[in-house]
This record gives sequence, structure tokens and C-alpha cells, in this order.
Amino acid sequence: LDAALRVQTRIEIARLHRDLGATMIYVTHDQVEAMTLADKIVVLNAGRIEQVGSPLELYRAPRNLFVAGFIGSPRMNLISGDEAAKRSAATLGIRPEHIALRDGGVWAGQVLTSEHLGSDTFLTVGVAALSQPVQVRAPGEIALRPGDRVMLEPDPAQMHLFDAAGMRMAA
Repeated sequence: LDAALRVQTRIEIARLHRDLGATMIYVTHDQVEAMTLADKIVVLNAGRIEQVGSPLELYRAPRNLFVAGFIGSPRMNLISGDEAAKRSAATLGIRPEHIALRDGGVWAGQVLTSEHLGSDTFLTVGVAALSQPVQVRAPGEIALRPGDRVMLEPDPAQMHLFDAAGMRMAA
């Protein structure tokens, strides 16, 4: 289905579910569909249940790296190396919307790509201090282009820490 028809189909399925008041099972690999249609999501990985919960429970507290990388669009940034080790973790997770563009931010970076969507601007930023580029979601239209230098400030209250086995660590 094209994008517009997919959205219309989701709206119709949600309406049907509400009107019927029946239990429905909807199987999808599309996490946006799962997040928008579900009261409860069962995340499967190779036939194994990784986590069960409401869409927001999975979004706010992913049980492991698989769920963290699956739920959310764009996906959660998963950072290893020194930045995670500073927090006694193997991997640090931070969602793109929880990283702000801020003068005096803790991560200096360079814009690699900039996607202008009107209501949001999605940036891919290379940060020398990190093991890989990060995705940043900035509200509105931000006039940044590839090559521009930026400072990033991750929200410590929104960081997710994972151990070497990929499991969520207690905050």
C-alpha cells in the first residue's frame, strides 16, 4: 500500500476495533502500525517473546536492546564505547527527540544529513566522542545543512542503560 492508503487503513482498522469492542490480533513487522493500533504489543524476535506491554511501556522502558532498537521512529540511538562506559553500561540508548541542539552542549558534532519534514527536522550528526553518528529530532524547520557544526545536549533523565548481555539496567 502507498503511504496515504496505509494511514487510512490504520484509521479504519482502529475504528472497526473500537466499534466492535472485540479482541483483535494484528500481526505486523511495522512498529508504527503496532504503536498506533495496539493496546498491548508482544515483541517477537526469531519466535521468542522479548517484551509484552502497552506501546508507551515499550517505548519508555524497553527490556533489552532488541526492543529499544525496534520501538520508535526513528529508532533509538544505541551508543557503545566510552560514553556508555562512563555510566557503567555496555550500551547507552537515547531517543532522537531526547537530544537537543544547544550551545554549550556536551557533544560536539558535524551534520552529515538533514531531512526537512516541515514539522520536524531529522539530523544525522557525526560526533567524534561517540562510536557512531546519532540521529537528532529537532522540532520545526531548522536551517542546518551537511557540514554545519553543532553542539548536542542529551537529556540524562531519558537515557537507557544496557548491560553486556543487552538487558536494561536499573536506573
